[in-house]
Amino acid sequence: MSDYKHTLNLPETDFPMRGNLPKREPARIQRWQEIDLYQRLREAGQGRKTFVLHDGPPYANGSIHIGHAVNKILKDIIVKSKGLAGFDAPYVPGWDCHGLPIEHKVETTHGKHLPPDEARALCREYAAEQIQGQMTDFVRLGVIGDWERPYRTMDFVNEAGEVRALAEMVRHGYVFKGLKPVNWCFDCGSALAEAEVEYADKQSDAIDVAFAADDASALAAAFGLEQLSKPAAVVIWTTTPWTIPANQALNVHPDVSYALVDTGERLLILAEALVESCLQRFGLQQDDVVATTTGAKLENLRFRHPFYDRLSPVYLGDYVETDAGTGIVHSAPAYGEDDFVTCRAYGMEFEEIKNPVMGDGVYVDDLPFFGGQMIWKANPQIVAKLEEVGALMAHEKITHSYMHCWRHKTPVIYRATAQWFVGMDIEGQDGKTLRQRALDGIEATQFVPSWGKARLHSMIANRPDWCISRQRNWGVPIPFFLNRASGELHPRTVELMEDVASRIEKEGIDAWFRLDATELLGDEAADYEKVTDTLDVWFDSGTTHWHVLRGSHAAVFDHPDQGEGLAADLYLEGSDQHRGWFHSSLLTGCAIDGHPPYKGLLTHGFTVDAQGRKMSKSVGNVVAPQEVMDKLGADILRLWVASTDYSGEMAVSDEILKRTADVYRRIRNTSRFLLANLNGFDAQRDAVAFEDMLALDQWVVDRAAQLQARIETAYADYRFLDVYQQVHTFCARELGGFYLDVIKDRQYTTQADSLARRSCQTALYRVVEALARWVAPILSFTAEEVYEHIPGERKASVLLETFYTDLQTLSDDAVFGREFWEQVLEVKQAVNKCLEDARNAKVIKSGLAAEVTLYVNDTLRETLGRLGRELRFVLLTSEVHLASLESAEAQAAEATELDSLKVAVMASPHTKCERCWHHREDVGSHAEHPDLCGRCISNLPEGPGEERHYA
Repeated sequence: MSDYKHTLNLPETDFPMRGNLPKREPARIQRWQEIDLYQRLREAGQGRKTFVLHDGPPYANGSIHIGHAVNKILKDIIVKSKGLAGFDAPYVPGWDCHGLPIEHKVETTHGKHLPPDEARALCREYAAEQIQGQMTDFVRLGVIGDWERPYRTMDFVNEAGEVRALAEMVRHGYVFKGLKPVNWCFDCGSALAEAEVEYADKQSDAIDVAFAADDASALAAAFGLEQLSKPAAVVIWTTTPWTIPANQALNVHPDVSYALVDTGERLLILAEALVESCLQRFGLQQDDVVATTTGAKLENLRFRHPFYDRLSPVYLGDYVETDAGTGIVHSAPAYGEDDFVTCRAYGMEFEEIKNPVMGDGVYVDDLPFFGGQMIWKANPQIVAKLEEVGALMAHEKITHSYMHCWRHKTPVIYRATAQWFVGMDIEGQDGKTLRQRALDGIEATQFVPSWGKARLHSMIANRPDWCISRQRNWGVPIPFFLNRASGELHPRTVELMEDVASRIEKEGIDAWFRLDATELLGDEAADYEKVTDTLDVWFDSGTTHWHVLRGSHAAVFDHPDQGEGLAADLYLEGSDQHRGWFHSSLLTGCAIDGHPPYKGLLTHGFTVDAQGRKMSKSVGNVVAPQEVMDKLGADILRLWVASTDYSGEMAVSDEILKRTADVYRRIRNTSRFLLANLNGFDAQRDAVAFEDMLALDQWVVDRAAQLQARIETAYADYRFLDVYQQVHTFCARELGGFYLDVIKDRQYTTQADSLARRSCQTALYRVVEALARWVAPILSFTAEEVYEHIPGERKASVLLETFYTDLQTLSDDAVFGREFWEQVLEVKQAVNKCLEDARNAKVIKSGLAAEVTLYVNDTLRETLGRLGRELRFVLLTSEVHLASLESAEAQAAEATELDSLKVAVMASPHTKCERCWHHREDVGSHAEHPDLCGRCISNLPEGPGEERHYA
């Protein structure tokens, strides 16, 4: 027996089977840095249409978690796919650097009460350290960006830009100072933005409190009575006893029916619909409803405070509900938004509003009974005082959802303080309010997924004015001068702010805090007070469009409409940013430029474990991206992101990542097979024109062309799950399940330079060129490895390419068109099942050891007959016979899922060819090569070669 292995075209490649990603990926990153890939991408993009994804800045505190990884990978996939689609897609990463968490960390490490300038220096140093750590992990994820020149909100130029953005909003008249209840955290010692508040369960004292009537005759008249028979009181229900010392009014709904109920010792006023439930809670028996009236009739009646010598008038409020409580609300205007608005509407002056709770949650010292006490600790004493004076009707502990600080996880309150606000309902020069501008902007924005539109619209439509001031050290200052006598802003405020911004651009925010007012105001400095408040950190990130896109990185984005304000093509963040960065950016953009700073918003969900639970260290279900990269590689993490529907919660676990790794191996092994079979192929020399290729090779190129069109559309629509599924299906079905199996015989056994082999190699070459680009935005490391193993001249990176353009399509009238091959594929799948059954039954050892008879109808006979004797190569059997489905023998054949096909499998009676492994009748009949079939003899280097036309 001779050895003919040397006459075969066996696959060969240096592309390794194992990815070994944790080891290879860092080397790939180093190479990207050595060739300055980001700068090369910018050079390659010159003259192209620009696509701008403006990076939402993560906070510069702590290591990145799996949510950060999801966010940055999604952004990177988009930017890279846009580059492949022919755009210039710069990516400037950024960081949010100011704010309480960093300041709190510095206080924890270095102690409180540091000199402000020292605290700011330490905060700046700490933020820089955190950024460096996070940047290392983002780079390790394979994210390509301007890491040498990111934007940081604490960079002097950006701090100055933020002041200039504020100046623009002042110039447009949107900024004002006012006393309003704002979310207040005692631990922060500062106001909180809406986005800094979360809800969690809290146990509270629920109390019903009686307020005695001050004018019995007026109350009687309101109920249509001549007089009252006994003392009367109105009853309120609240879960915040600590607000009772600040009570200044009572609220009823104007249209609700209220009952005057005789309970024996006194008359009680309650919402008629709640009388029964209230008396049951009070432990009282209802004797008689003396009279009823509407809330409107009770307006301006006065009742006595339970333990202070003052009166609480009744004000009307449409927000009063009757689904719980008593139907009467006690109003402490310093500690409730509705309370504040109503009391102000009834003429209460700012200075009349009682605000006994200080910033640390302690009552002022001169508050009778409770001065100097923390409000939460004072609750039991207030309840006891109410019981002592006979005003406590009922008391119980309840657990309910309550506002908490998202940083400290401690309860927060509404607290009236003098703050700076951006007015939502202030009209601009065009007559539109900021709220209306923002709502119009939402209508003009593309949302992915679409439900984000309604979510953001609702938040803008219902939000109060934006409190932008904070009382912290580590933040961009609000550089205002207020007239000591009138409290008004200096008439040259906008001009002065530009002077301050110029100083900050050179020296940072310390320039304002060190500034002596005389430097700017001269002799009039004594008449003005320098504001020391800092800006809300959401204002920091919300104005990055102003000073990054047209400021510190304007040349990068090269936008022609500088004067009208930029609009990035896309903002991308988690779903919590509808009330965070999306929200603040929308308001600042509309206030400054009259439109949103973005054209599209993409929202992704949060990560959860396989059971849908939130990631938690205590539960032990946290998946750390650093550990995944060290164990499996960043490409596995990136593939998981692409394989997950980001519009909802994104489940991740070790098991899910293991399944993702299995899919990765399929794509990698497919790529390896394609590369291995390009051994000896030179596209410039050996490529076959599409019209000269074998029919099956034309088909696979056509399939790749169709797939690429769908992939390009999916990338453009941000449907990465579709890209993942379609690439995986192509590798598993069309390639692995059909084409690659079929072409092995032709690729290995025909002559090296034959049309049959070169046609096949041309198809493989075009497919792998396209495949490397398809997966490059997702599997960036692996795509680079595939790309550099493709024969021929290469660019420095696959990311410098655009989508492959040498994929041609079949004509609609092609004899071997798409419909033809789809039918063949269905037949092959049916025959495969029959062959498998025969193997299991020990009839055959392999497909090539079989001969099959296909019993088909006339239509399918005509279709399959087009392949002639090459049908056996498609079905991977040694012989194929076509027979009539109506013949008697068909009855004994194995039925298939195709109504037009039955299959009979038998072991071939012929000897196996030692070179091609087909069982052929002529093996042994050739004296010089007794172990070969005639086809293989012709395919030997000295032979005339085999003609193949179709497969």
